[in-house]
Amino acid sequence: MKNEEKIRVGISIGDLNGIGSEIVIKTFEDPRMLELCTPVIFASTRVMNFYRKHFSSKINFHEAKSLDKIAHGKVNVVNAWQDNVKIEFGTEDKTIGEYSIKSLEAATDALKKEFIDVLVTAPIHKHNIQSDTFKFPGHTDYLAQQLEGNSLMFMVTDTLKVGLLTDHVPVKDVPSHITKDLIKQKIETVSKSLKQDFAVSKPKIAVLAINPHAGDNGVIGNEDDTILKPTLEELNGKGQIVMGPYSADSFFGSKNYKNFDAVVASYHDQGLIPFKTIAFGSGVNFTAGLSRVRTSPDHGTAFEIAGKGEADASSFLQAVYMAIKIFRNRSEYLHYSKNPLRKASK
Repeated sequence: MKNEEKIRVGISIGDLNGIGSEIVIKTFEDPRMLELCTPVIFASTRVMNFYRKHFSSKINFHEAKSLDKIAHGKVNVVNAWQDNVKIEFGTEDKTIGEYSIKSLEAATDALKKEFIDVLVTAPIHKHNIQSDTFKFPGHTDYLAQQLEGNSLMFMVTDTLKVGLLTDHVPVKDVPSHITKDLIKQKIETVSKSLKQDFAVSKPKIAVLAINPHAGDNGVIGNEDDTILKPTLEELNGKGQIVMGPYSADSFFGSKNYKNFDAVVASYHDQGLIPFKTIAFGSGVNFTAGLSRVRTSPDHGTAFEIAGKGEADASSFLQAVYMAIKIFRNRSEYLHYSKNPLRKASK
């Protein structure tokens, strides 16, 4: 592969006291990764060299003094700050949270300006990132504001994909957030992502009920009968294959999810508990529906093991692979959308 064809993978370093640094280093210690992509870490060379020594890594970092100095064949570091930073593994620290946001903001800016092709985010701590200038509950909400489109938390592997109608919403507020317009928007985002990001020509989507047993005909709530069912019927009437609402308690245990290209859950834990039970360590959090590609591992900062060399980099590695795969699929989809005759003759 020629250098100019290598996908530039931007990486926000996440919480400096968590396991983000370790999983990034473990991922790119393998020189074969540099044949696949060009990593660009947004942190500081001083901090990354501290991590290199702490983890006794042989990785060599290249300091890219500006975004136009990113070098192929090297693990690049772009300085998002010049300060001395005190690292205390496993400690929740508001100051450290500020540095994780500096990294995220610098990486997002580079993504918007196309100095990098995709963004892979290491885990942040949702509490210590909060400030007067940053009031988002996580990556997804921030990127939804920064990048064009309708964001969707889409947990994915090659064989299982789970999207959410509502994500970081208190359980008591879930029913009031689920409207017909929201359902249509999220299912359209899932459908479009399956087509352009995962090369599924005719998506088949399952939707999980809001209430236990899909409300049991109104005995346990009427939202499924009054909101979900008529909306799904309307979408099917327009040619989409959207089935449900399914009772969530048996849907995954019965392996019914294997009959669909994606599953849409009504709320966070309804979708993420079964997803992580089935795919933990190999799953990827993909923010679908945006103008740029962003993925992350399916776990958090893991303060309890930070700095001990025990972190499993599998999910972060899969996040890198998935970002590259989605970028290529989307590029091909957009190319052939503009040249349909060429696709037909391929």
